[in-house]
Amino acid sequence: MRPEITSDLQALDSTLTTIERVMDPEEMAARVRELEAQAADPSLWDDPEHAQGVTTELSNVQARLRRLKDLRSRLDDLPVMYELAEEEEGGLDLADQERADLREAIESLEVKTMLSGEYDAREAVINIRSGAGGVDAADWAEMLMRMYIRWAEKNEHSVDVYDISYAEEAGIKSATFVVHGDYMYGQLSVEQGAHRLVRISPFDNQGRRQTSFAEVEVLPVVEQTDHIEIPETEVRVDVYRSSGPGGQSVNTTDSAVRLTHIPTGIVVTCQNEKSQIQNRASAMRVLQAKLLERKRQEERAELDALGAGGNASWGNQMRSYVLHPYQMVKDLRTGYEVGDPSKVLDGDIDGLLESGIRWRMAQQQEESA
Repeated sequence: MRPEITSDLQALDSTLTTIERVMDPEEMAARVRELEAQAADPSLWDDPEHAQGVTTELSNVQARLRRLKDLRSRLDDLPVMYELAEEEEGGLDLADQERADLREAIESLEVKTMLSGEYDAREAVINIRSGAGGVDAADWAEMLMRMYIRWAEKNEHSVDVYDISYAEEAGIKSATFVVHGDYMYGQLSVEQGAHRLVRISPFDNQGRRQTSFAEVEVLPVVEQTDHIEIPETEVRVDVYRSSGPGGQSVNTTDSAVRLTHIPTGIVVTCQNEKSQIQNRASAMRVLQAKLLERKRQEERAELDALGAGGNASWGNQMRSYVLHPYQMVKDLRTGYEVGDPSKVLDGDIDGLLESGIRWRMAQQQEESA
């Protein structure tokens, strides 16, 4: 085996060993056994919400443990694969490809070990709003929503759409949805900010280039331990009929719910369920998430005023998607570029997420230095 290959395998082993120390597979295995015991208890489903939490956590921990063990097994097998490759035609190319794939997988997992923020392990609430650009901006907002949902599907994370406000001609004015799974907030929070699209407008009969914007907001799902109490007197509740594109009625009862938090003016709507009670509960979760984020921002602002922190926001324009006159997606914070926007818009955003997480970690280290 060539010295450079041996050196690379040693570097991969060092990185994976560090990941194993952080993730602690023995502790994960113990947690799996504990959750399996709970899942086997016949009385578990007496509390469906708790039962769902147990089964979801069990599935997530099992998946992370399997992934860690699989990477270690593949890395251990690589030296043997290189030995056999010398005796088989084309074997060296296969071994090199496996080493490259393994490096990418290990680096991706390494990024996830950086998610140690207070709310990083939570599920994520994503709000998308169309900005400047008229009908193109509404269409762009819908394209972004599709991008995140496709990413979730590819990574086997379920999505619940709470509310969509459709624009008159095309696209959406806004949308709110939840991406379920461990560390969804930690990964997707780097998407917060203004996303800019440059393209030939499909809505302009003169074929002119159009720049449009959409705003992405990412919030952690609120848990019972967060103590975000909202007195009933501070919330105005309006009910109305759900509607779809073009205002067509998709529900014959007043099941859609709009909550207005009177002290702050925050408005949340939900119309994905047929039951008014379910929509109200979902809307309340989103309102709590918004109030939790507001509280965090206020606390951060107080620290900044005392000189204890840096910028509390991601800034406005954080990424550009250019479809004309050339093809490129560029993150303006990290400098990370992708030359195939179609893949990105189809949900291939892992590279952008990982570069964002690394950038955030570097920013935090600079602030604490």
